[in-house]
Amino acid sequence: MGDRFVVVPVNTGKTSGKEGERSGSTGAHPAPDTGGSSSSVPGTVFEPAVHILEYNREPNKYGDGVPKENSPFINSAENDKNNYDGTNMALFEEEMDRHPMVSSLLDKLANYTNLSQGAQEHEEADEEEGTKKKTVKSPQMGTIMGVYLPCLQNILGVILFLRLTWIVGTAGILESLAIVGLCCSCTMLTAISMSAIATNGVVPAGGSYYMISRSLGPEFGGAVGLCFYLGTTFAGAMYILGTIEILLTYIVPQAAIFTAERKEDQLTALLNNMRIYGTICLSLMAVVVFVGVKYVNKLALVFLACVILSIISIYAGVIKSGFDPPDFPVCMLGNRTLQNLQFDKCLKTEIINNNTVSTQLWRLFCDGPDLSSTCNEYFVNNNLTLIQGIPGLASGVISENMWSAYGPLGMLVENKRLPSVGGIDPAKDIYLPYVVNDISTFFTLLVGIYFPSVTGIMAGSNRSGDLKDAQKSIPIGTILAIGTTSFIYVSGVILFGACIEGVLLRDKFGDSVKGNLVIGTLSWPSPWVIVIGSFFSCCGAGLQSLTGAPRLLQAIARDGIVPFLQVFGHGKANGEPTWALLLTAGICEIGILIASLDAVAPILSMFFLMCYMFVNLACAVQTLLRTPNWRPRFKYYHWTLSFLGMSLCLSIMFISSWYYAIIAMGIAGCIYKYIEYRGAEKEWGDGIRGLSLNAARYALIRLEEAPPHTKNWRPQLLVLLNLDSDLGVKHPRLLSLTTQLKAGKGLTIVGNVLQGTYLSHEAEAKKAEQNIKSTMATERTKGFCHVVVSSNLRDGISHLIQSAGLGGMKHNTVLVGWPGTWKQSEDPQSWRNFIEIVRETTTAHQAMLVAKNVDSFPTCQDRLGEGTIDVWWVVHDGGMLMLLPFLLRQHKVWGMCKMRIFTVAQMDDNSIQMKKDLQMFLYHLRLDAEVEVVEMHDNDISAFTYEKTLVMEQRSQMLKQMHLSRTEREREAQLIHDKNTTAHTTMNNKEEAGPDRVHMTWTKDKLSAERNRTREPNANVAVRDLFNMKPEWESLNQSNVRRMHTAVKLNEVVVNKSQGAHLVLLNMPGPPRNRGGDENYMEFLEVLLEGLNRVLMVRGGGREVITIYS
Repeated sequence: MGDRFVVVPVNTGKTSGKEGERSGSTGAHPAPDTGGSSSSVPGTVFEPAVHILEYNREPNKYGDGVPKENSPFINSAENDKNNYDGTNMALFEEEMDRHPMVSSLLDKLANYTNLSQGAQEHEEADEEEGTKKKTVKSPQMGTIMGVYLPCLQNILGVILFLRLTWIVGTAGILESLAIVGLCCSCTMLTAISMSAIATNGVVPAGGSYYMISRSLGPEFGGAVGLCFYLGTTFAGAMYILGTIEILLTYIVPQAAIFTAERKEDQLTALLNNMRIYGTICLSLMAVVVFVGVKYVNKLALVFLACVILSIISIYAGVIKSGFDPPDFPVCMLGNRTLQNLQFDKCLKTEIINNNTVSTQLWRLFCDGPDLSSTCNEYFVNNNLTLIQGIPGLASGVISENMWSAYGPLGMLVENKRLPSVGGIDPAKDIYLPYVVNDISTFFTLLVGIYFPSVTGIMAGSNRSGDLKDAQKSIPIGTILAIGTTSFIYVSGVILFGACIEGVLLRDKFGDSVKGNLVIGTLSWPSPWVIVIGSFFSCCGAGLQSLTGAPRLLQAIARDGIVPFLQVFGHGKANGEPTWALLLTAGICEIGILIASLDAVAPILSMFFLMCYMFVNLACAVQTLLRTPNWRPRFKYYHWTLSFLGMSLCLSIMFISSWYYAIIAMGIAGCIYKYIEYRGAEKEWGDGIRGLSLNAARYALIRLEEAPPHTKNWRPQLLVLLNLDSDLGVKHPRLLSLTTQLKAGKGLTIVGNVLQGTYLSHEAEAKKAEQNIKSTMATERTKGFCHVVVSSNLRDGISHLIQSAGLGGMKHNTVLVGWPGTWKQSEDPQSWRNFIEIVRETTTAHQAMLVAKNVDSFPTCQDRLGEGTIDVWWVVHDGGMLMLLPFLLRQHKVWGMCKMRIFTVAQMDDNSIQMKKDLQMFLYHLRLDAEVEVVEMHDNDISAFTYEKTLVMEQRSQMLKQMHLSRTEREREAQLIHDKNTTAHTTMNNKEEAGPDRVHMTWTKDKLSAERNRTREPNANVAVRDLFNMKPEWESLNQSNVRRMHTAVKLNEVVVNKSQGAHLVLLNMPGPPRNRGGDENYMEFLEVLLEGLNRVLMVRGGGREVITIYS
């Protein structure tokens, strides 16, 4: 968990307000540690300050989200060095500003106060005063008042009073016990995990959100925190709907605005009334919360007292029913239960003044009051029976209520023990005054409806700031509360089934007992005790939800992990979350408009179950990782219990409503990906990061065991960048090429070397790293940045090539840009470094890619039209030339390009067969490409080649013998360039007049004739060249002449065929073994690339990288 403390300096009389602010806060991105010293305003005198460690509830302000976590004890006491006096610790006196004395640390801990959550928790005036000491009342709440009773109040509520009897009647005692046991086991296991997390350090207000986010990271924390927020908000809607249901059904039914003339319209009218009154109630509650939270907190005990009195009343009623059951008769027609709302007597007819007259019940089933009227067939054939709705504890009704009675929507509530005549098709009778199912019932539905009655276990952890000893009170209070409520629910299921008639249990709204609350009929001394108690209980729970949900949203917004929620982090001057309250009321209104308690309950069940599931996951991950900071005081936990709790949560989600579960997980997944993609980076020491480290360590060890198979080979790049004088990236298109080549797959290390010593260039190295990372983000390059400070560039680059990466996750390919200005460079070390890179990659068996004119390469936003990627396959290098175009074409920049492969044939090669073989090879490689075979003759070495070689050697010799100034070198380079251009133009004109020397296709006759024509001249070429030589050519190095000849001829062929290609890939020849010819090597490459725009020279690493096998 991130430390969330700041050191608040107390003014001793001379400290300025600005300095107080500076001492009391840290920036979001602290500057590199420069020894702890701080700059001060000139002319200002600062006195020593006493520091008080206070808990800070504003996440982004004091460094919960910075990559390097701010410590409350280190680098926070800027003036502590002035407090040091004495010589006993002189050995450490120079570090005293960064590492304070232990006595100073202990003094801060002694003055630490965990500020209680209240109306003043975010008061801005406290920050502005900054240097003024504020007396804070220390928290005094114990286990009972701080954890046990709040959890009790949050767990017991609307479902207990309005739906538990109906669940028992519908599911039966056995299945109801299974539902209760399943849900209570889930919350008990979650409470064990939560207790372990809550006792592993201080848990600020925000409860589960802080526990999960600091344990599993900002992505999980934000996703589950918002799910918990939505669950709490919909819980508020459920409590408000429960309040209105009690008001309109049991207290003042005549207050209904919408009334139904027909029974089929009763449900619609009820839902519309719920919407109207629910909206009014929500508005009133929102106003109360806005005006003052302190009134809600003061009324909490009153609401809790109502709940406790109601439960005591139920147990008293159960005891009394054992010897004196209450009189609540239920009128049965045959075996069907009647709604006892519109008649007083359970009779068809009665005798008044010796006259038999019809009753009110008669008029409900017959056309008129006359005894001769036409009546319903079932009404005529069956008798009316009065049974006791509460037969009592000793009646033995428990045996009849053991089993379930599920049914579809509109099913009549029947007592199978009573006789029934007719009624084969009860569907036509559902609109008569019978008690019927208002929804389809089945086991999984009841699980979803019941689960909200066991939520609320986070109430204690949310109040950790108010507790005297949170690490002791939270586990004891929460587990004790769950144990108490579980006992109440289990005993309630058994006692309800043992005391109440089955048909009355299944009567959800108490229509058969004149609209009384079913659980109220059992209570003593009066049903009104339960009605009034449950009404105030639901009101209190609704207010608590509307109070807690905005604060949770505010905590998430202030953490800054969800950018679009940041506006909800603001509030009134005293910190009240005004905007968050408005959003909460708006979401709560959605639940109100749904209007059905049974429809809202499964929704909030999903969100709470998501939250509980990740609490268990957080505990399990931390336990298995065994991180050094995982030292909970609560010892009675185990990772298997956490996994069991997590499995239960997931199972209950899909048991209760699989589609709601998918939607809730989809919402959490979208939030997770959004935070991952757009959210601010946070480092909270979370378990997922630790899990990633463990997984990475395991994978690296596995990779170390053996090199990757050819099928798994892909270029793992080390990109060597050049920086300008401002430490900005000189060629960002090199990173664009990296992105297009990798598409986020594999390893990418972007490296740079600064010249100097690390001690003196540490700040520049960090700035360079930040600039490179910024450019990587702009170019969408996913990888790592590695800036090395070395005494010289040569050694730094060598170190990068040798040591970049870790274990088996090392680069196998080096990507650099072609040093295009090497001729004009004053320092020959620049091109020598390039050649050394080539040599070192060859020695390390690594591939190398050299991009020429890299600034002309497309960006990741460009879309190249139809064109070609031309591959010139001169020598076999392991297949990289084949693989690279395929990888590039996977990116949308190069997706429209076609691949062409050119290979060079000598005179003795059968070019036709070569083309067939190459096509077959590409077919087996599953690559689509056009194939061309280019034949190059053993032609005479042209005069242009000799001239080019001569100029090269003369220039090389002059640079070795003379120390030319910059101006002279530039003049010489220009002269050489002009001479080369003139000679090249002359030779091209000559060649245009002669026959074409490059033949793309050959017939057998043509091949034979050409060989006969050239055999004799070729035999005497040395003699002929000898007579045609100029005197200055005789001293040329023939090896250089041959190399220059290859470069010139190959360049002519490539330019002729591929000048219009989007990209040319070409084999890169290796440097000479003799280092004396390094400059000549650069000249050869320059000639080879002349006239081409985008070129990627490729040098293989000495192993096969592509295979025809599956």
